[in-house]
Amino acid sequence: MDLQARLAALLSEYQEKIAQARTEQELRKVFADYGGPQGAIRVQQKEAIKSAPNAEKKAIGQLSNQVVQSVEKLFEERLRALADEARRRDLERVVDVTLPGRARPLGHLHPVTLARRDIVEIFGQLGFTVAEGPQVETDFHNFEALAMPKDHPARDMQDTFYVAGASDVVLRTHTSPVQIRTMLSQPPPVRIIAPGAVYRKDDDPTHSPMFNQFEGLCVDEGITFGDLKGVLLHFTQRFFGADMGVRLRPSFFPFTEPSAEIDISCVFCRGQGCRTCKQSGWIEVGGAGMIDPEVFAHVEYDAERYTGFAFGMGIDRMAMLRYHIDDVSLMFEGDVRFARQFR
Repeated sequence: MDLQARLAALLSEYQEKIAQARTEQELRKVFADYGGPQGAIRVQQKEAIKSAPNAEKKAIGQLSNQVVQSVEKLFEERLRALADEARRRDLERVVDVTLPGRARPLGHLHPVTLARRDIVEIFGQLGFTVAEGPQVETDFHNFEALAMPKDHPARDMQDTFYVAGASDVVLRTHTSPVQIRTMLSQPPPVRIIAPGAVYRKDDDPTHSPMFNQFEGLCVDEGITFGDLKGVLLHFTQRFFGADMGVRLRPSFFPFTEPSAEIDISCVFCRGQGCRTCKQSGWIEVGGAGMIDPEVFAHVEYDAERYTGFAFGMGIDRMAMLRYHIDDVSLMFEGDVRFARQFR
């Protein structure tokens, strides 16, 4: 079979295959197999020119080039036909405009945010307003005004981060400085809740060097320890359930006297006793007490006229207990799969 017959046969095969192509990808594959640099027609052209006498090379080149041009023309025509067919199908498509649109996936609030919102709402119903303060604090607001002078052993309990180059500037170890700033800025009565981030050198499955805490402060005439327990009991039953109880155990904090550790009924066994609460039926969640008169002296409140109470708990701790989260690191990893579990 001479070259002209071979090229004609290849062109015929090519025409059949591009007619069968239904997508642009299939069409381009057929074109590459026949008209591309390594296609069958190009290969035949190169072999014929290589083996032909010099006098015939020009004629062979012209013949094969005509076939290649035909291949390219057929490719362009079929490419346009496929595009026209796709447009026609698109125009023929029926769209029911009455169908509802596809809803975008909604985000999810973090469990700490959910817990904080509920805490603020519960105490807001008792007349507590939200107060905020700086996270980088002075030694006076963070320690000294809270009856913790520089040599006080209670400072060792705080595991403080000090700001480099400033011995009297720290990352606040609790939100108690907000209480001091509030009392310095206004006379009694005071009723605030101070939520926010605090920092301590602590890191294990139930502690983080940065965590969220909320503290409450109430100062007025005639405030008693009974008022403190009533407020804590109301909060606990609203946050965890009406069957929850509160227990106050004697303790020590330099800025309150008397002081107490706050225990609540175990959220896992509802006070019946389990491994988590070590069969006691109680879980410790924070500290509280009546404001020490020395603190009132720093903010120039009359300790003979006014009394008050303060308490503090971890927002992260409240969220972990409410949602049964066993590792605090999950709260800070930023994994969206974790947040999706809380709606």
